[in-house]
Amino acid sequence: MRLNKKNRLRYWLNLIASVILSIFLGFFAITSYISNHMAQSYLHPARIIPSGNLLRKDNIPYQAIELTTQDGIKLAAWYTPPQNETVILVTHGFGDSRPEEIYAMFAKHGYGVLAWEFRAHGVSGGDISTLGYKEQLDVQAALDYALAQPDVKHIGAWGRSMGSATLILSAAKDPRIEALVSDSAFASLKDVLRLSPPMEFAQPLMSFFWEWSTGARIDQISPVDEIAKISPRPVFIIDGVKTLEDRTSSPYRLYDAANQPKQIWVEVGVSHSGMHRNNPQKYEGQVIDFFDKWLLGK
Repeated sequence: MRLNKKNRLRYWLNLIASVILSIFLGFFAITSYISNHMAQSYLHPARIIPSGNLLRKDNIPYQAIELTTQDGIKLAAWYTPPQNETVILVTHGFGDSRPEEIYAMFAKHGYGVLAWEFRAHGVSGGDISTLGYKEQLDVQAALDYALAQPDVKHIGAWGRSMGSATLILSAAKDPRIEALVSDSAFASLKDVLRLSPPMEFAQPLMSFFWEWSTGARIDQISPVDEIAKISPRPVFIIDGVKTLEDRTSSPYRLYDAANQPKQIWVEVGVSHSGMHRNNPQKYEGQVIDFFDKWLLGK
């Protein structure tokens, strides 16, 4: 039976609508898959196991310990008692492990050191990384342990990347951290996730999957909004930048948001988390001088 003109038009319109709907659904499915894959890559970082070889080579005494968080996560850690009644908490970045070169730097100057792998990193427990949200419980467990040790009266903290962002959030709430060095912290998690999707329009979906998986809100992980609360305790912001004039980069935003006492050290052309590697001697001098001044009164 031949279709009349009106029915033929309806047929072709329905066919076109079906094709457009199929393309849209396929596009949505592919975008959702990519967005969820990106979110999962943040939830499940690579697990790097620290060796301790550098500490042994430099004859740094340390003991392997285990920290337990309030939500029951077991964290693998190292601890070296202080010679000056002061312990420095040392935190690593996303997908990394305990930075032995930084650990050794503090220990050589008589500081006690406590370093651990965040949840879902290294050999620590935990199924997912929340990029600074639940990791604040990890910092709290480290603080509790350090202050329970004999001859410990002061706590400073040094962090890199995600670790420094987490320390900013923790120090804003916990005055037991008396001085903080923040190396390569992000200003907000929203900024980090915005740069991650290969397609800009995938960012909202990726954020949705991340929040759904973690139970946290992305806007709860915003060091730039919390750093002012650390005052009157000192903070030292360290990072590499593309240009000294780029006031929109993370170190400048964090510095501008912080209250006194504060200081900043930036270098042009240094890669993310690369300041120590770029100039180890200058880095050691700057960081040790900061802690000596604010924690030891030198």
